[in-house]
Amino acid sequence: MSAKEQRPDASEAGLSKQRVVAEAVRLADREGVDGLSMRRLAGTLGAGAMSLYHYVASKDELLDAMIDIVFEEIELPPEGTDWQSALRRRAASARQVLARHPWAIGLLESRTSPGPANLRHHEAVTACLRKAGFSVVMATHANWLLDSYVYGFALQEASLPFDTPDEFADAAEDVYLPQLPPDEFPYLNESAAALVAADYDPAEEFAFGLDLILAALEPLRATA
Repeated sequence: MSAKEQRPDASEAGLSKQRVVAEAVRLADREGVDGLSMRRLAGTLGAGAMSLYHYVASKDELLDAMIDIVFEEIELPPEGTDWQSALRRRAASARQVLARHPWAIGLLESRTSPGPANLRHHEAVTACLRKAGFSVVMATHANWLLDSYVYGFALQEASLPFDTPDEFADAAEDVYLPQLPPDEFPYLNESAAALVAADYDPAEEFAFGLDLILAALEPLRATA
């Protein structure tokens, strides 16, 4: 194939790898990653499906680049602060980013050709733990535990039918409590009623669980 044949035509001259990947992320944000195809993506860009292969060689390469954008958005653990504060900020940032890109939750750790932002992120988290005094093995345990918590919470949060304390209260009173007769489900009925009365906010569960994990990891520093 000649160089002329390899170049996109004039109608596709505005394409670039950055634009192709950014549009793929926007499409996945709207419709999920399962429906993402090169043909569907090309349609949203107003280009021919084959023209996209000038910028990404395969769908796997496209997914690698999309995940790299997600990692780029997650705040690295800041330096110059204690390890718990640094990883708490990183975890909170990851939760916010995954709320914007829920399709990415199951893909963050699945890539076998990670991009620069992906590698930079994992290097920074590992460095934070090692500099805090965790051994290599213990830092690995801590990393797995923290990621499992953050990704799992993000997945659960994405599937909840409510987002605010008011929405939770409405769901509890109108949907759940009628299904929980106190003579059959006394503890669930009691819990639902008490949480509504306390203006319970499910979003606060993230900080509660994260603090427990960080506190449990603290004694494991500087241990073989």
